[in-house]
Amino acid sequence: MECVFGLVGNGFAMVVADTSAVNSILVHKSNEDKIMVLDSHKLVAASGESGDRVQFTEYIQKNVSLYQFRNGIPLTTAAAANFTRGELATALRKNPYTVNILMAGYDKETGPSLFYIDYIATLHKLEKGAFGYGSYFSLSMMDRHYHSGMSVEEAVELVDKCIIEIRSRLVVAPPNFVIKIVDKDGARQYAWRESIKDASVVPSA
Repeated sequence: MECVFGLVGNGFAMVVADTSAVNSILVHKSNEDKIMVLDSHKLVAASGESGDRVQFTEYIQKNVSLYQFRNGIPLTTAAAANFTRGELATALRKNPYTVNILMAGYDKETGPSLFYIDYIATLHKLEKGAFGYGSYFSLSMMDRHYHSGMSVEEAVELVDKCIIEIRSRLVVAPPNFVIKIVDKDGARQYAWRESIKDASVVPSA
């Protein structure tokens, strides 16, 4: 029941992901951060099988860092998205990754951007996008309330509306969400929306 969505506002891009680590009918943890800081001005929000998600996003992160180390300049968001798409396309014909990605970034020349990359290596530049069962509700809410040039406050208000809709409509809805933002000041965590905290393990006597 994963939920990943994002949008582009006035001078920033924002991505949101649920924080549940689930396997079949079991919830292993409810504070898993599924949004990776790719570099100083890029975020990758991923959904899919836990192993594929972690392995592939770390692989992309290290290769983006390697490019900057070798060449002295960072990849643009579009270049990083195209590299990610190329790696998924290569893997698709050998050992495919079950991972869907929203990549958000900020570049001095082009400003904020959001890229949709799915597990079969489809790449699109969007103003708003979503993956998972929560996409049925978050996309409809964004279709109704999103407009270009949103302020951070308006975007957070829309994100909260999406989270409320997901929690109220999904049969098995994830309780917690993490919100991250990227703008001219860099990529960073913005807020958490928690309804359940992970219980601490009580040692047996």
